[in-house]
Amino acid sequence: MKSSCLLLLLCLGAASAQTPAPPAATPQPVTAAKPKAAVPELPDPTVIAEFQDGTKFTMGDLKKLYPALPPAMQNGVKEDPVEFFREYARMLRYAEIATEKKLDEQSPTRETLYFSRLYNLTMALMQDVFTTTTVDSNDIVNYYGENKAGFKRVQVKAIYIPFADAPSAEDKSLTEAQAKAKADKLVAQLKLGADFVKLVKENSEDATSKAKDGDFGTFATTDPLPDEIRNAVFALDMGQVTPPVRQPHGFYIFKAVIATIRPLSEVRDQIFDVLKQQHAKETIDRINAGIKVNFPNPDFPPKGASTEPAK
Repeated sequence: MKSSCLLLLLCLGAASAQTPAPPAATPQPVTAAKPKAAVPELPDPTVIAEFQDGTKFTMGDLKKLYPALPPAMQNGVKEDPVEFFREYARMLRYAEIATEKKLDEQSPTRETLYFSRLYNLTMALMQDVFTTTTVDSNDIVNYYGENKAGFKRVQVKAIYIPFADAPSAEDKSLTEAQAKAKADKLVAQLKLGADFVKLVKENSEDATSKAKDGDFGTFATTDPLPDEIRNAVFALDMGQVTPPVRQPHGFYIFKAVIATIRPLSEVRDQIFDVLKQQHAKETIDRINAGIKVNFPNPDFPPKGASTEPAK
């Protein structure tokens, strides 16, 4: 942390607006970087700093303060704790002088402090709602029973038929229409009982899955998949085949080799998180339902502005 960084922050806006850019600085010799000093692990009651007014600052105080610090000052604690406390002591003294001068009662500082407190209390409430929200184990079991389809897992084989946007005669690439027609023909053959692996070997141009007789992997509903593939694959029962699924450069045909439902033991934590989010949102929604704002002056809000709450 640089010395007097607080003053730098306070003056930066005015200085940059009022003075022209300085000429390029003369290159300075490179000096060895100051070694980082790791903050030691000490018992919470240990006094680690004393300020000019006699106030003692403990390790426990630092642990409580650290999460509230902006990232730059958190880095200062880790990289140069001595300079951090010098800077913190300056801030304490400046705040003391500002209070003596009643700057906290003057605009815009008064409004800035008010809104900062308002904002931080809002964030604290929302965090408290989420932290204290509980989920009953019976709710988890019921949710699982009512949403089993959402925990499907499908192992698939695939045939891939690529196409080119502007195929040339030399490379013999298919157009999109030709690839779609070929994929449709393969799906028709599969529905009549054709062997999927045989068609993979004869037609698929996905080298990785083709080398494994079309094995393309196992998908769970939580996996990040393109919507077209997700909708097609999770609609399959065991042994079923999808229609051609278009992707940016080709068509896939998927076959469900195994289609199962993931057991409750495997998805319990996932359901817990979903229900916790739902219950917390319900609490916030109940609070919001009691909040009303009226606009008695016909000139405000301006014409065209919606007075309906955002959804």
